Amino acid sequence: MTAEPLLELHEVHCGYSAHSVLRGVNFALAAGERVALMGANGAGKTTLLHLLVGLVRPTAGEVRAFGLVRRSETDFHAVRAQVGLVFQNADDQLFCPTVLEDVAFGPRNLGRTSAQAKADALDTLAALGLAEFAERVTYRLSAGEKRLVALATVLAMKPAVLLLDEPTTGLDAATEARLIAYLAALKQAMVIVSHDQQLLAQLATRTVRLETGILLHESRMK
Repeated sequence: MTAEPLLELHEVHCGYSAHSVLRGVNFALAAGERVALMGANGAGKTTLLHLLVGLVRPTAGEVRAFGLVRRSETDFHAVRAQVGLVFQNADDQLFCPTVLEDVAFGPRNLGRTSAQAKADALDTLAALGLAEFAERVTYRLSAGEKRLVALATVLAMKPAVLLLDEPTTGLDAATEARLIAYLAALKQAMVIVSHDQQLLAQLATRTVRLETGILLHESRMK
């Protein structure tokens, strides 16, 4: 018996004002998959990620997560507890005075005690090689450092699925290699938006492509 997909889009249309972004998109993410989502700038890749966690809503079609149709904001609260989105712009994700507070915010929002949230945050920072960042002021970080901390804010919540929007932008070669090795060892299913061929070659199990709002051919990578 085939396991039910973790996340699905069924005949989804989405647009802004009179502009159509996605047209009849069908997509499914299975447990353990790492899907590369390809396409030109403006093709709708970020919109697709945002649909999966309810940050935008379809004009037609259906979003399903963990076997249930999700429509309302309340429906998506439960989804966001299990699906971590790392934004393309790290500044959209970081808003607390220090790195430790930012990384602990998600676990606390899930109902963990302050002590548990702090422990989760410290463990996550250490795993990413960022232990010394805990007390640093967030807005003083470099662009690459902010990107790693934004990833840490998501990983500290221990999500079942990771949605990664250009995760290696702004990273130097050594940091990128470390990040790729870390992500490769994770068990979470992933959807990865990136133009970084090294990242995709090492992580993705298959690829899909958005062109003019339509999700096209899939190819197996691993």
